[in-house]
Amino acid sequence: MEKFLRIFSKTPSLIGMIHVRALPGTPLYKSGSFDNIVDKAKEEAQVLIEAGIDGLMIENMHDIPYMNRSVGPEIISSMTVISHEVKNIAKTIPCGIQILSGCNQAALAVAKAASLQYIRAEGFVFAHVADEGIIQSDAGSLLRYRKSIDADDIMIWTDIKKKHSSHQITSDVSLSETCHAAEFFLSDGLIITGSSTGQAASVTDLKDAVSTVSIPAIIGSGISPDNVENFSKAHAMIVGSYFKKNGLWSNEICMDRLNSLVRAVTQLQNEPQR
Repeated sequence: MEKFLRIFSKTPSLIGMIHVRALPGTPLYKSGSFDNIVDKAKEEAQVLIEAGIDGLMIENMHDIPYMNRSVGPEIISSMTVISHEVKNIAKTIPCGIQILSGCNQAALAVAKAASLQYIRAEGFVFAHVADEGIIQSDAGSLLRYRKSIDADDIMIWTDIKKKHSSHQITSDVSLSETCHAAEFFLSDGLIITGSSTGQAASVTDLKDAVSTVSIPAIIGSGISPDNVENFSKAHAMIVGSYFKKNGLWSNEICMDRLNSLVRAVTQLQNEPQR
């Protein structure tokens, strides 16, 4: 919790997701467009910051279909450039990164190079079946890699029972047990999601996580002004889809949606300790 509170003084903190356009080498990349991709990420960062966001998360969401635990050097180098440029704009605003799918070591390397403060890691504890295939847990190798590059100051926030996945092979392991395992394996924060992008998480799951562990509990999908109060016990909320026109992650940012959610979260932050 100490790492988290050093950079996020408000709870729940609101973290805006920057969905980076398709990168070189991926099926949807448009030839010669890399400078435009960087400019678009910077533009979205500026809009989110001016709206009063508490933190940023950078993600290669448009790189569909995703690779399983591995991306090429062109993705890592591209995300490093983009992250560096976004961080220059963000200045004191905390920034993090996720590289899909489950490319956690690559995300750590980029975070180290670009001076980011956290990563979002899939598949930290317990195996699951995602649409990319079977994802094996990587806590042991990931934390050893973090140590080897002298990046202990970079937080690793870990999805549990993550979206877009089947958890049938761990159906006898409860969410509380998964939380315990992630904390025992030195996770810096738990991310709780709904079943898919934009789908709300379970309020019960959040309560279970908060009562089970002493590390931050973060909502990773489905937050809106209509339900934000239900998740007031979360330490942070990562939001991408809701900020976009019609709530679709691939659309442009809708200022009305962005401002309405910032107002709702700010109101929660200003309430007496819950």
